[in-house]
Amino acid sequence: MVHLLLALIYLAFIILGLPDALLGAAWPAMYGQPGVPVSYAGVISMIIAFGTILSSLASDRLTRALGPGKVTAISVAATALALFGFSISRSFWLLCLWAIPYGLGAGSVDAALNNYVALHFESRHMSWLHCMWGLGATLGPYIMSYALTGPAGWPAGYRYVAYLQLALTLVLFLSLPLWRSKARQDAPAQAPAPALTLGQVLRIPGVKAVMVCFFCYCGLEQAAGLWASTYLTLHDGLSPQAAASYASMFFIGITLGRALSGFLTIRLRDPQMIRLGSWVIGVGILFFFLPGSSAMTLAGLILVGLGCAPIYPCIIHATPAYFGADRSQAIIGIQMASAYVGTLLMPPPVRLASQPYLRIPAPLFPPLPAAAHGLCPPAAGKAYGPVTAGAAGGAAAFGRPPAGQTKGPREPLAPAALCARCARPPPPLRPQRFFAAFSRKGLFSRSRPA
Repeated sequence: MVHLLLALIYLAFIILGLPDALLGAAWPAMYGQPGVPVSYAGVISMIIAFGTILSSLASDRLTRALGPGKVTAISVAATALALFGFSISRSFWLLCLWAIPYGLGAGSVDAALNNYVALHFESRHMSWLHCMWGLGATLGPYIMSYALTGPAGWPAGYRYVAYLQLALTLVLFLSLPLWRSKARQDAPAQAPAPALTLGQVLRIPGVKAVMVCFFCYCGLEQAAGLWASTYLTLHDGLSPQAAASYASMFFIGITLGRALSGFLTIRLRDPQMIRLGSWVIGVGILFFFLPGSSAMTLAGLILVGLGCAPIYPCIIHATPAYFGADRSQAIIGIQMASAYVGTLLMPPPVRLASQPYLRIPAPLFPPLPAAAHGLCPPAAGKAYGPVTAGAAGGAAAFGRPPAGQTKGPREPLAPAALCARCARPPPPLRPQRFFAAFSRKGLFSRSRPA
C-alpha cells in the first residue's frame, strides 16, 4: 500500500507540472484575443506567484486542520477549476481572476506534498519526485502545441490539462485512506504541536539562512530558464530557433540530474548532495567565461542544470531532520514562499545586470544607454569613450532624437556603431567584467567574517 501511495504522489507531481509552462507556450496565441500587449503575461504570472506565496505561508495551518491528503486533493481541484476557467475566458480581467485560485492551489499542494514526502520517505524519493515534476513541465508545452494545431486553439490545451487534474482530484479523494494509514504508521515519530506563526518560525535558528538559500537558488533557476535563450541570441549570435533548443538543455539537465540524484543519495547524505550540486553550478558558470564558440555556453547550461538538480529536493528532505518533524510543515511552507519570491523578483535585476554584455536596442532600456551597447577599450589609459552611430552621433545611438530635432521617434542603435575615440566597433563584453567590478567592491571577497 505504501508503494501505491508513492506511485500516486509521483503521478500527482507529473500532472501538477503540466500547467507550469502552459501560459508561456500559449501566450503568443492568447494575447491577441483579449487585445492586450504581449507584456501583460507578466501580470498574470505575478498574480499566480502572489497567490502561491500566500497559500504556502498558510500551508501549516491548513495541513494540521485537514491533513495532507485533503489539502492536496482540494488544491488540485482548485487548480483544475482555474485551468478550466482559463479555457473559457476571452477577456484579460477574467484571466486575472482565474489566476487567483490557480496560485492559491499551487502553493498549498506544493508545500503539503513536499513535507509529506520529506517526513515519510527517503531522500531518493524526493529527488525522483521533483524529476516527475520536470517531466510534467516538459510535457505541458507539447499538449498546448497539439491543441494549437486544432480548430479549438489554445483553450483546448487548458481544457485537456484541466480534465487530467480533475481526474487526479477524483483519484486523490478515493486514496485518502492510504494517506491516513501511512500517517498512523509514522505517528509515534511526530509530536503533535500547535501551528506556528510567521514570527515564531523566523525566530528558529537557521530558518533565515534557509530562506535566503531558497530565494537565491530559485532566482538562479528562474533567471537561467528565462534569459538563457536571449543570452544565446544576443551575445553568441545564434538564431532564435537554435537558442531555444540550446536553452532547453538547462531544464533537461535539471530533470536528468534529479533522476541521477535519486541514485546518488543512496550513498551520499543530503548535505553532501547540496555541496556537490553547488560545486557543479560553479564549474558550469566558469564555462561561460571560457573563450570559444556557443558550445561552451551549451556545456555551461547543462552543468548548471545538473548542479541545480539536487539542491532543491535535498534541502526540503533535510528540513525535518534539522528542524524537527513538528515544525517542518511551517518551515517548508516558508521555504516555498521564499522560492516563489526569488522566482518573482530575481529575473528583472539579472536582466539589468546583464545589459552591458548583450547587444540590445537602446529604446528597450533608455535609462541605461551606455550599458546597453558596451564600452570601448580605454584609449591611452583614459576613461571609456562613448558609442556613436554615424552622423547622428551619440544621441541617436542612445535612443534620443538627433541634434536639432525636438520631437520624433527614438532611433535604434545603428548596426555599425563606432566608438568616438578609436572609430571601431565596440567589442562584446564578457561576464567576467561584471564579476570583476563587484569583486573590487568586496561583494565576492573570499575573506570570512570574524
